[in-house]
Amino acid sequence: MNVGLFIPCYVDQFYPNVGIATLRLLESLGVKVVFPMEQTCCGQPMANSGFQSLSAGCDKNFIRNFADCDVVVGPSGSCVLHLKEHLHSDEQPAEATRLRNNVYELCEFLTDVLKVEELPKARFPHRVGLHTSCHGQRGLKLSSMSELVAPKFSKPEHLLNLVDGLDLVPLSQPDECCGFGGTFCVFEEALSSKMGKDRVDDHLRHGAEVITGGDMSCLMQLEGVLRRQKSPVRVMHIAEILTSGN
Repeated sequence: MNVGLFIPCYVDQFYPNVGIATLRLLESLGVKVVFPMEQTCCGQPMANSGFQSLSAGCDKNFIRNFADCDVVVGPSGSCVLHLKEHLHSDEQPAEATRLRNNVYELCEFLTDVLKVEELPKARFPHRVGLHTSCHGQRGLKLSSMSELVAPKFSKPEHLLNLVDGLDLVPLSQPDECCGFGGTFCVFEEALSSKMGKDRVDDHLRHGAEVITGGDMSCLMQLEGVLRRQKSPVRVMHIAEILTSGN
């Protein structure tokens, strides 16, 4: 299986270590990974702001870069969900459909495709709070939703429970939005900030030393709150924790 590594633009620019950790994790599990060097934004910011037509260039570039890949994996639920639902091409409709059906968020790929049941080298002796991102949970179905009467599950939680020494702390509101929401945090700054503070408070009340999740956009929002509060608590993408000790 030829796996293309898709690194969202904000991860590439602000959190490159997350991309490196994702690569290391996949390769440690025996995955053959290729990284197309000319990849860029998936087009989500334009589409979410009502300018879907302006993302056509991003769609074309994505299809061109990942045409030779059997599957595409990315460490971002929001970007992957956008690609799954909106990747489009009038010139190559079949290829766009193939890629839409074969793009995976990292945790989804590890649990559903690779069927990971052990991470023998992973060790992270800290109290960790898991932030469940909205796109991953409600869009990609990475975990159950508290508003539904249904069996509880969480793919990220399953992976974190494989890490030696990690103490996953319970939260009062495990699937509450962090308030980031892309451009929402710009246009609704006050509401976004209050939502971010509420999420951070939940983690702090339960003694988390580290807040993790599958979307660095959400973790960036929480990191901003933590920095302004001068808190020693840090944020880490789940890929960084799953590769700890390697």
